[in-house]
Amino acid sequence: MLYIGCHLSVSNGYKAMAEEALKLDANTLQFFTRNPRGSKAKDIDESDCNSFLKIVNKNNFSKVVAHAPYTLNPCSPDERTREFAREVMTDDLMRMEYLPNNLYDFHPGSHVKQGVDAGIEYTANMLNQILQPEQSTIVLLETMAGKGSEIGKTFQELRKILDRVELQEKTGVCFDTCHVYDAGYDIVNNLDGVLEEFDKVIGLDKLYAIHLNDSKNPMGSRKDRHEKIGTGYIGIDAIAKVINHPSLKHLPFILETPNDLKGYGEEIKLLRSLYNG
Repeated sequence: MLYIGCHLSVSNGYKAMAEEALKLDANTLQFFTRNPRGSKAKDIDESDCNSFLKIVNKNNFSKVVAHAPYTLNPCSPDERTREFAREVMTDDLMRMEYLPNNLYDFHPGSHVKQGVDAGIEYTANMLNQILQPEQSTIVLLETMAGKGSEIGKTFQELRKILDRVELQEKTGVCFDTCHVYDAGYDIVNNLDGVLEEFDKVIGLDKLYAIHLNDSKNPMGSRKDRHEKIGTGYIGIDAIAKVINHPSLKHLPFILETPNDLKGYGEEIKLLRSLYNG
């Protein structure tokens, strides 16, 4: 079964978001836990969360993905910025327990001239502070394009973070097709080779979700500009290979393409037509 969905707004509540996903013929989804450019989050409505869970369970959704705000930088040189990231993510993981056994994705951060190794240490330290043995949520490091001083642009950098985390069973990776391609991994001509390297460095057992995006820029550009499926440099043939790859096809695929709801619905329909089951 192809588990495909898109990024949806939770502004009208969790139940409404799940209902919107069904209208799009989606069976997974992603949402921001709070304002993606700020820090405010709505109070938890437990009945709304329960209604959401009933819908996704009844309709055989895969795990859903919550996304941390873009404003977080857990490896900033500024102590207060790092503290803010820790506070927000601690609260987010508490909130995720109302939607148990799902996924929480975040960007590993930008080291801002401190160097990659310093950034890796800060991000790993934060994970060691916020992860709890009793939590049901798996926290995902996202593969990054490498713009500016981002860490996570190589599988090796993500591995170094994971190696420093004490509760490794609570962590995993989200593979973003645009980011990986922009970082220089040739998923168009050598998807098998890229996944073999991922398995060797990180392990495919640590891969929990795919952000399925085309790219506005060529391989290695380090630009991080998403494009609609089939209209960018990755292209529809390569995207079809991704969703049908034996090592990936069981995972939730999340669209973050520049689309409105109608566009997402069209992309979901297209991808279902390309899936070989």
